[in-house]
Amino acid sequence: MVQIKTPEQIAKMREAGLVVAAIHAATREAAVPGATTRDLDQVARKVLAEHNAKPNFLGYGGFPATICTSVNEVVVHGIPSDEVVLKDGDVISIDCGAVIDGWHGDAAYTAFVGSGHAPELVELSRVTEESMWAGVAAMKQGNRLVDVSRAIETYIRRQPKPGGGRYGIIEDYGGHGIGTEMHMDPHLLNYVDRRRGKGPKLVPGFCLAIEPMVSLGTAKTQVLEDDWTVITTDGTWSSHWEHSVALTEAGPLVLTAPDGGRAKLAEYGITAAPDPLA
Repeated sequence: MVQIKTPEQIAKMREAGLVVAAIHAATREAAVPGATTRDLDQVARKVLAEHNAKPNFLGYGGFPATICTSVNEVVVHGIPSDEVVLKDGDVISIDCGAVIDGWHGDAAYTAFVGSGHAPELVELSRVTEESMWAGVAAMKQGNRLVDVSRAIETYIRRQPKPGGGRYGIIEDYGGHGIGTEMHMDPHLLNYVDRRRGKGPKLVPGFCLAIEPMVSLGTAKTQVLEDDWTVITTDGTWSSHWEHSVALTEAGPLVLTAPDGGRAKLAEYGITAAPDPLA
């Protein structure tokens, strides 16, 4: 069952989304050479406390930290640690969430640590982020879930990969519904699987966490012995971007973007829904 939200509930999710945006800003600034991934976790905890918000990752299925810190070949669910020290040239994806009055926000971004990154890594992150926005732009009344998947996959497949070959669209993980829980129906693939059909219609009150994960090589992953950390099977580096999005009567509202998605959606000729907290 897909949970359909009222405008008042979407406003509460916007509150949580803005806390997630604040965590992103603070952790991005702190992701410098010499910092540990546990340092970043502490930064996130401080932001949550300042906003009287709760973490939705801590304790989820036994997860031991406030954010996920996934470095280089780690795709998702990296556990913050004193042993993981960021180095110049690393790539880190930070996934985090917040809860306000029982309503969830969830988003992720990829950041470059230091300088001197290979052009193919910069392009990988750009392609992943832009595919996410293509998915956001497909959040239209009358579309179906598969249209979001198709928009993400089509964007990625149309981008030439430096050095040739194809990007790996991670198969085992995808986006999801969000609301009174962090992960809810429906599951959102980042590619089209015709066996799954078209999926539900997108209607006002439909909320999705749209999160493509893309690697420079394989689409396959494996989970390490800690039962959380997910890496690419061929060791290629990856990127992960995510926003929580609500479809309203006035169009899409990107709950976890500071501007509600206004600037990026304008590139698609789409007007973002008014911010209920403005």
